[in-house]
Amino acid sequence: MNNKLRIGISCYPTFGGSGVVASALGMELAALGHKVHIISYAPPARIKLYHPNLHFHKVEVTDYPLFEYPPYSLSLASSMVEVAQTEKLDLLHVHYAIPHAVSAYLAQEMLGDNSIPFVTTLHGTDITLVGNAPSFMPITKFVLEKSDAVTAVSNFLKQETLNFFKVDRDIAVIPNFIRSDLDDCSNVNIRRSTIASDNEAIIVHISNFRPVKRISDVMQIFSRIRKEKPAKLLMVGDGPERAPAERMARELKVQDDVYFLGMQLEISDILRLADVLLQPSETESFGLTPLEANACCTPVICSNVGGLPEVIVDGETGFLLPVGDVDAMADKALMIINDDELRRKMDKAGRKRAREVFNAARIVNLYLDIYHQVLSG
Repeated sequence: MNNKLRIGISCYPTFGGSGVVASALGMELAALGHKVHIISYAPPARIKLYHPNLHFHKVEVTDYPLFEYPPYSLSLASSMVEVAQTEKLDLLHVHYAIPHAVSAYLAQEMLGDNSIPFVTTLHGTDITLVGNAPSFMPITKFVLEKSDAVTAVSNFLKQETLNFFKVDRDIAVIPNFIRSDLDDCSNVNIRRSTIASDNEAIIVHISNFRPVKRISDVMQIFSRIRKEKPAKLLMVGDGPERAPAERMARELKVQDDVYFLGMQLEISDILRLADVLLQPSETESFGLTPLEANACCTPVICSNVGGLPEVIVDGETGFLLPVGDVDAMADKALMIINDDELRRKMDKAGRKRAREVFNAARIVNLYLDIYHQVLSG
């Protein structure tokens, strides 16, 4: 009996955590022999579309003068129906409640007697920001109840969802994971000397540069570090807070030691070079970048909020500190930078935990268990 599945996956094709995880999940499933069909308006940023079991279907969005905003959710639903019929999909797995779960529900209704189940994975801002907006509350609650299964990437996000929407259903917690090829700390394709001299530390921040990431805190922390230790700061990503951060670097007179690298597809080389990752966010539903840092043998300084305590073990794989406490974050970063033994200990502990708790094989099997549960009714 062939137990390989035909799975449709929809996600935002961006550099954010949901797109990264959906891409990695698709590639891992394809490697296991399942047929995976990505349905979105563009290929996800980190997807590698060269596996025979991995296919991309572009959603064509109608640009008609009557519509002030293109109706992407409707176009996505139509594409889901078309792909489900032509590729004989067993189920849909959508990442983000809005709009993907809404589109999946519409597709389910349109398919009628030939309907297929859909699994919704919650990643964070679809619940804590978008879904919590008054205009989205009713429809988000509706699709959460209509999903054949719902998963959340952390216990924190599960509780936030239950508190916000009062849904009476099971939500399985399945954390994000590291790709099976990510945890080789010695495989570095960038020379450290191209970025920093031997006596300089390398600090890294990676995000979408939105206010919730507290980019100004990153600059202040680095300024404090620079007063005590020669260092370089690599700012990876882009977003609305980039220009203010560049101005702040000049105001703090550290602009010569700060490099804004923009969006980067492969961040593992950068993380392997880093002495510390700074992630002083206002909140994080999980913390995929800190996990990837630990997998690449890099300790993390981050806020003690949201799902981050489920990823980082305080004092072992990094440090968890109060939001906005830039002095304490700078002190802990300097502690790691100046203590080779501590840094090596955290490097080893972080990699070990990432490999044991968040490895791809274990997490993908949890998703497969969910798929088989919904298919068995």
